[in-house]
Amino acid sequence: MKYSIEKNDKFSLFQLHEENLNALIAPKLKSEFIFLWNEGVESLLLDLGEVKFVDSSGLSAILTANRLWKDNGSFIITGVRHDGVKKLIEISRLETILNIKTTREEALDYLNSFPDLSKEGEA
Repeated sequence: MKYSIEKNDKFSLFQLHEENLNALIAPKLKSEFIFLWNEGVESLLLDLGEVKFVDSSGLSAILTANRLWKDNGSFIITGVRHDGVKKLIEISRLETILNIKTTREEALDYLNSFPDLSKEGEA
């Protein structure tokens, strides 16, 4: 699985460098999400800009991340630009569950709109 991760204090950007998010990729992706969660990543931004196809295993990996960050932090998907991926999200009605932002900039603006709780109480 090809990907890159950019980390900072507030969030990590996970960019998947694959055209297919399928049964071959999904288990590895889930493992990476769990690793990042256990590492203490506050919020995760998943960029699917290069992904042209997602199957049910891929959706399962995405929903795993959504569950992990649901109550603590944020999980945001961005870069959904290919019709096949858009249609699958719509058919699955996941746009009502997932936090999807059109562009990376929109997602970053959303994340930056929250106060930095880690700095609270510092003098």
